[in-house]
Amino acid sequence: MGTQNSLEGKVIVVTGAGGGVGKAVALLAAAQGARVVVNDLGVSLGGDKDAQSPAAAVVAEIEAAGGQAVASEDSVAQWDSARRIIEQAVSTFGRINAVVNSAGILRDAIFHKLEPADFESVLQVHLFGAYNTSRAAAAHFREQGSGALVHMTSTAGLIGSIGQANYAAAKLGIVGLSRSISLDMARFGVRSNCIAPHAFSRMIESVPGLSPEEQERYLEKRRQTTRPDQIAPLAVLLCSDAAKDITGQIFGARGNEVYLYSQPRPIRTLHRGEGWTPQTLAEQLVPAWRSSFTPAERTRDVFGWEAI
Repeated sequence: MGTQNSLEGKVIVVTGAGGGVGKAVALLAAAQGARVVVNDLGVSLGGDKDAQSPAAAVVAEIEAAGGQAVASEDSVAQWDSARRIIEQAVSTFGRINAVVNSAGILRDAIFHKLEPADFESVLQVHLFGAYNTSRAAAAHFREQGSGALVHMTSTAGLIGSIGQANYAAAKLGIVGLSRSISLDMARFGVRSNCIAPHAFSRMIESVPGLSPEEQERYLEKRRQTTRPDQIAPLAVLLCSDAAKDITGQIFGARGNEVYLYSQPRPIRTLHRGEGWTPQTLAEQLVPAWRSSFTPAERTRDVFGWEAI
């Protein structure tokens, strides 16, 4: 599988690995020497029961290139099935070194039309899924004194997006989860980081707020310039020993650009010796801080979708 393999001897679980970013990470991890559990709940294109599942297809691709992998079609959304994913890694390859949480779904809707079931299902897959696989791996990591978790977050939560309150809530929740894991598990040599990827995949085939013409131009540009394979190197780095001192961070990747996100910290203070009332806050705080308030921006306002 080549020289200078950064993941040689490691066993990595990649969820949502039947396509998109997850597939790209699984392929590169295998190319870098890892044995990979390719997890995906997806069905074959066209629903043909006799056709190869997305997970099995990725395993076949890895094996054809000389790598080692096994398919998992368990769901991350329930504790028992998520635990089976981790146990499959251990029973098949003898250990677990890293988990990349890439599984996800979309159920987009403007908030006043967002159904409870669609809110819950998105949190179940993204946020609960990240917890389930990470928690299942944590006992193994603790026992061996090392381990890496990489979670896919999103600018939908970090910055903002229209029609994606469920997705944004789940993705920002993952940031809090990762940060807490990084603190709780540091004593056991376990690290946890997030990546906010910009990549075309089956999960972004519609973008609320764009006209059909704008959307087609946007998607075509995304296909060409923000590919899943451009996200994979960062995820592989964070699983490797080269990142053994990196934890609790939020990274981004867009095309050939990588970046580091800031994390919430106080930026302004205002003190009043006699305390505050709603009236004095309105008179003093609002005008003093107005220029520091974060504007109601969306991801494309910050990054500029035309420039992608």
